[in-house]
Amino acid sequence: MPNRRRFLQGLSSLPLVGGVAQSAPVKREYFKELGVKPFINAAGTYTTLTASLMQPEVVQAIEYASKQFVHLIELHDAVGKRIAELIGCEAALVSAGAASALTLGTAACMTGTNQEFIRRLPETTGMKTEVIIQKSHRYGYDHAVRNCGIRFVEVETREELERAINDRTAMMLFFNAADPQGKMQAAEFAELGRKHRIPTFNDAAADVPPVDHLSSYIKMGFDLVTFSGGKGIRGPQSCGLLLGRKDLIEAARLNGSPYSDSIGRGMKVNKEELVGMMVAVEQYIKRDHAAEWKEWEKRIKIVADTVTPLAGVTTETFQPEIANAVPHLRIRWDQSKISAAEATKRLREGDPSIELRPGAKDCLEVAVWMLQPNEAQIVAKRIREVLKGG
Repeated sequence: MPNRRRFLQGLSSLPLVGGVAQSAPVKREYFKELGVKPFINAAGTYTTLTASLMQPEVVQAIEYASKQFVHLIELHDAVGKRIAELIGCEAALVSAGAASALTLGTAACMTGTNQEFIRRLPETTGMKTEVIIQKSHRYGYDHAVRNCGIRFVEVETREELERAINDRTAMMLFFNAADPQGKMQAAEFAELGRKHRIPTFNDAAADVPPVDHLSSYIKMGFDLVTFSGGKGIRGPQSCGLLLGRKDLIEAARLNGSPYSDSIGRGMKVNKEELVGMMVAVEQYIKRDHAAEWKEWEKRIKIVADTVTPLAGVTTETFQPEIANAVPHLRIRWDQSKISAAEATKRLREGDPSIELRPGAKDCLEVAVWMLQPNEAQIVAKRIREVLKGG
């Protein structure tokens, strides 16, 4: 009896899962088990580099939601309403990334709430099937728009755009990062859509910060805007936001999961992601953005001050004009001893592995806004060692 009592007392101290006592979980190094090497992110919020890290409050929200059942459509409605109130737009939905939002938003402009049209996409008989886009705004992600069976009509000038509008025009698409390259800038593009009563859609996926971008394009007159959820907002990487007109958001919802016979059925957003994305928006809006910017500048200075004492090394701070518009550091040197490509390779293959901003030409470009505490010092030291070692 005493032994049995001690055994039962021991069981009572263990957590219950499904009514069965479980031992404390063993901490596992999953990436190590899989042979996947983590790295210090001095590159930025690139999807292939797993974008940003979620805020602790987001992770807590995901854990909370993982332990209860709810009706998914009801949760979609409630989360969309909360996000729309936070941002100041008519309506919002959480999508399976910004590319998913592009598909759902395009479908909404083509089908409205017509159930037959929704069921038939991408078969488009009877629907408007043309999307007007500036030639300089064609980009890899517009495949998400073409998924709906549309045809792009490319234009360059205001006059060409107005001539291209006809009874087949479903939508006008604007790629925000390409704004400097186009002959029509964002405000004019939105104004033309309003003038001709054609829905306008701005893909601004990577364009926060600054925080006011969340509302500024809607205020400018765009009918739909999408942002990535897992970049600057630091929500789940697999999420995005689709913001805009209430009727179009309603139609977009009907074209997506969990509605079964729809083009977006595979673009599922689970309850954990919905709540996590809502909390990410809450946290992002109330963040001290000025203090955050000062921290980024401090990190830039740490790296610059560490490498500039090396002979021939120069640095400059720069900020991309639109996407990832935060402070970056560009490092140049005499590459007769070591090339930029070789320096990048050594940093990536070193311990710890360090990823820098991709696409730099004959230099190193350091993005500091995804660095974790004390990583600026590590990045600075490793770059110095690589440049000095030759």
